[in-house]
Amino acid sequence: MHYLKTIVIAFLAGLAGAFVFSSIQKQKARALALPEKIMVSNFSSPAYRTAEVTTTPAENVDFSLAASKATPSVVFINSISQSGISYSYWDWMFGNNQPQTQVSSGSGVIFTTDGYIVTNNHVVESADKIQVLYNKKSYEAELIGTDPSTDLAVLKIKETNLPAISIGSSKKLLVGEWVIAVGNPFSLSSTVTAGIVSAKGRRINIVDDRFPIESFIQTDAAINPGNSGGALVNKNGELVGINTAILSKTGTYTGYAFAVPVDIAKKVVDDIVRYGIPQKAIFGGSVIEYDYQNAKKYDPNVTISEFKGVLLRSVDKNGPAANAGLQEGDVITQFDNHDTNSESAFEEELSYHYPGDKVSIAYVRNGKPGTVNIVLVNKQGDTHIVKRKIVSDAVTGANLESVDYGVKINKLREGLFRRIGLPENYTITHINRQKIKDPQEVIDFFNKYKGRVLLFGFNSYKQEIPYSFILQ
Repeated sequence: MHYLKTIVIAFLAGLAGAFVFSSIQKQKARALALPEKIMVSNFSSPAYRTAEVTTTPAENVDFSLAASKATPSVVFINSISQSGISYSYWDWMFGNNQPQTQVSSGSGVIFTTDGYIVTNNHVVESADKIQVLYNKKSYEAELIGTDPSTDLAVLKIKETNLPAISIGSSKKLLVGEWVIAVGNPFSLSSTVTAGIVSAKGRRINIVDDRFPIESFIQTDAAINPGNSGGALVNKNGELVGINTAILSKTGTYTGYAFAVPVDIAKKVVDDIVRYGIPQKAIFGGSVIEYDYQNAKKYDPNVTISEFKGVLLRSVDKNGPAANAGLQEGDVITQFDNHDTNSESAFEEELSYHYPGDKVSIAYVRNGKPGTVNIVLVNKQGDTHIVKRKIVSDAVTGANLESVDYGVKINKLREGLFRRIGLPENYTITHINRQKIKDPQEVIDFFNKYKGRVLLFGFNSYKQEIPYSFILQ
């Protein structure tokens, strides 16, 4: 009996102990569940310090308002080409040059209520005809102008009272901020995806131009083929970028997407609408990242620990930078009072300026700071505003436009070029092995010359195609 009593007492004591332990643990759990303030101990110092961290409620990540504001301002674009076939020299020699119709799609953003639309240059650069699909209607769009250096293009449709998108600021955009992408991936119209700003000022070397401007916004919002030219907007539905590119081994979304900042796009659009072409301000030199490896090329004994600015890699003879006294190896720390700690930041600041603008450049040479003023110029080396020059010629039956690499053929009509089979958007670079730069050179040649002609140039797909024929 005594033995049984001992067992019962021990059992009851165990239950009581378990109950007390459980109560204490529950109290601790309740105390740690949702505290207003958490005490965090920092063990990095022998003298223990505590920091009070106040919790904040989770941010509202409902994007329905932003989507409803931005979606009506994004259009579907069909780029239609009659030259969508790969040609070789032998195809042309043996007459195997029948054109094929090719249609590719993309997106565009309504910038103004009277029909100006922004898209990517690569969406429309090969097009003979551009269709804009909006509100269940199809419009034939006019190509107002392009800017290969930023991969942007401006279209115009004949319509009024369009829902122009609200313009935000890419300069104020923060890394980590929520954004949404609106476009037409895989021909799925009005698709909305969300992500954050992963980085700013990205340079990924995709722009094929003599004066590329790459300062992309990087986002992990899902962007796929067909999204090109669409809108990247913030939580308020304001445009902050034009979706342009993805980095992917498969050709589809893998988490790395890039957009042209809207502040750059605004100037490009304004220039194209006003002048027909973007106004490029030329600095007269090229810069590279200022880091330890690049610094050693100019100073083998470099000892500094903090690298601020960009390194002036080359200086054009008699260019603005050289005339102001800048030298190779100078470290440019500010462009017109704005810090420039990367190549993309330097290019972005330059992109906001016009030929004739006077800017201040802060630099460091041999450890000593200095400042110079530079007058920026255009591609021709002067300070004038450059306007698009298109010449219409009856003999060739074409509009001829001067471009960076030669003379481009626009709007073919009945005439010589159509008879010999030159395609729309063909760029003539050489005639009888002489380099061509001005439309008047083409007009003078075809109005006077008789005999065999050897024409060199490239089509809208950048395929080099020669032509040989006899003028009688």
